[in-house]
Amino acid sequence: MGRRVFSREFKVEAVRLVVERGVTYRQAAKDLGIHENLIRKWARAIRLDSRQAFPGPGKMKPDDAEVARLRRELAKTQTGRVILKRARVDSSGRR
Repeated sequence: MGRRVFSREFKVEAVRLVVERGVTYRQAAKDLGIHENLIRKWARAIRLDSRQAFPGPGKMKPDDAEVARLRRELAKTQTGRVILKRARVDSSGRR
């Protein structure tokens, strides 16, 4: 059995049960057939940034996408430095 996938709407409605309707995390989780900590995690994500919570499969939050881009750029720069260092050592005749 694979990992279950929940839509953004499902997650928002699950959190809404707890936040707006006053249902306990435990009861909401039992009613929805999911683990209580899952609803807590979703509630935390919505509290931190409701517009960017749950971007969807294969999609990144804008901040995460920027970090990934910067990491790729850094790796490329570091690789270039290594190549230049090797070329400098090879051209001087040292090893």
